[in-house]
Amino acid sequence: MSDGIFMGGGGDGYTDAQVLLLQYANRHGLIAGATGTGKTVTLQILAQGFSAIGVPVFLSDVKGNLSGLAKSGSADFKLHDPFMACAATIGLDLQYSAFPVTFWDLFGEQGHPIRTTVAEMGPLLLSNLMGLSGAQEGVLYVAFRVADEDGLPLLDLEDLQALLVWVGQNAKDLSLRYGNVATSSVGAIQRQLLVLENQGGAGLFGEPALDLNDIMATEKDGPHTGRGRINILASDKFMVSPKLYATFLLWLSSELFEELPEVGNADKPKLVFFFDEAHLLFDDAPKALVDKIERVARLIRSKGVGVYFITQNPSDVPEDVLGQLGNRVQHALRAFTANDQKALKQAAATYRPNPKFDSAKAIREVGTGEAVTSMLIDKGVPGIVERTLIRPPSSQLGPITKAQRAAVMAASPMAGKYDARLDRETAAEMLAKRAGAAAQAAEKAEVEEETPQAEEREHRRGRRYTDRDVERSSSRRSTRSDDSWGGAIATVVAK
Repeated sequence: MSDGIFMGGGGDGYTDAQVLLLQYANRHGLIAGATGTGKTVTLQILAQGFSAIGVPVFLSDVKGNLSGLAKSGSADFKLHDPFMACAATIGLDLQYSAFPVTFWDLFGEQGHPIRTTVAEMGPLLLSNLMGLSGAQEGVLYVAFRVADEDGLPLLDLEDLQALLVWVGQNAKDLSLRYGNVATSSVGAIQRQLLVLENQGGAGLFGEPALDLNDIMATEKDGPHTGRGRINILASDKFMVSPKLYATFLLWLSSELFEELPEVGNADKPKLVFFFDEAHLLFDDAPKALVDKIERVARLIRSKGVGVYFITQNPSDVPEDVLGQLGNRVQHALRAFTANDQKALKQAAATYRPNPKFDSAKAIREVGTGEAVTSMLIDKGVPGIVERTLIRPPSSQLGPITKAQRAAVMAASPMAGKYDARLDRETAAEMLAKRAGAAAQAAEKAEVEEETPQAEEREHRRGRRYTDRDVERSSSRRSTRSDDSWGGAIATVVAK
């Protein structure tokens, strides 16, 4: 389908095609539903759909299941017969196919290393990542200002640590320029840096940093010519440090917003970005950060980027952000408590009603592989909500093997580009040299100060004895010597 992505069949008998129109794909979207209701499969279908029409995709693989996008589905798969039956019901000619995939991994184990620099991350996101207080965040902003004014490159956590040491040592002078810089705040930031390192955060920072062009590529030749590359970030280990995961994705979306040019209303997106476990972006996030997310979501669509949030409940997403998500796929929600009932009603109220069924009841009753959907239609108006049977994927459902992943990585255009870290002179080395030079200067000044003092002491000691004193002293010694010899001779003669 050239103008959209076929999502499945809706209406009576599931024969009405439900399509995500490409011209409105950058109006963002939501995939929601309880655990085990089919959100990951819907994400897989959207990813392969965008790739098929030449749109690159970036997504996080929290459960490890999305690596199957790199391999074609098969008639030998245990669900082949149900897949074909579903395809026949919704009028789909199901063709199995693999898609071009690049694997990324912060730790460099399940994909190519992916990094940014401390300077690019910035003090706002770093403050949120480390859970800093307002006073501590202010000190971090001062540190970044100092680095900017003094030309100190902040690439990794070692650079930031060295800078904080310098800020602590010069806190008094900096306080006169920027306001109170408390050494206690510096110490608190250093402790949080240690926690971040223990969580594996050091691997995120350094060079070579990610080139945005590398996640916005389409295949130029080979079996996938013309297809958008699907970038899969291994995120299972990220769940040990959910803030690290959320902060990285926020940084990446912010970089896309700041770096990409305006394209206006394009025929299709330049890139589609999927936030899995979206609630992690907003849990305990300060208002300044939530405002930043809302601003990015509101403005990034003019850069040709579509953002899709995947979460269990729509209420996980703040209203200001939720209101901008035009394309929606709502899998089943369970309503066991009063709060669940309230959330269910709120979710149903966000859809354009369908007189054929009750939206809240449908959201509660749809089975696995089904969903309540509403896509933007002509003029960007939300479509009437439909109960939809989601299409089966063309790529493999479930993960590929470690050997297959390694083969994909070896054949990737990114192979070797990001594997080795770059080591150049940065803030840590520059501050170390500065400290060494200061120590040498202090030592030299101390020596120069001690030399005249030593000479003065020697001079004063010498003035205690004049030439006259020396002569008298010599005369006395001579007299005593003569007397001694004379006495000795007289004694001998007498004998």
